Amino acid sequence: MTGQIKRSITISGHRTSITLEQPFWDELKEIACRKKVSVTELVRQIDSHRDASGSLTSAIRVFILEQLRQQRSNA
Repeated sequence: MTGQIKRSITISGHRTSITLEQPFWDELKEIACRKKVSVTELVRQIDSHRDASGSLTSAIRVFILEQLRQQRSNA
């Protein structure tokens, strides 16, 4: 597994840092491209739909997993 990469983004006017492994960043970028939105916008959407008791990083990982499962079931 590759090391973790920390990136800072602004969501609703607030700076936040997200730490994910490179494969997750790569997949997040792929999903954003398919949806024709920026990675920041996609993260904002994920953040707006997540359970407030969980972390944003966990919500992103679960979102990516759900997207991959959906792709697999559509194949």
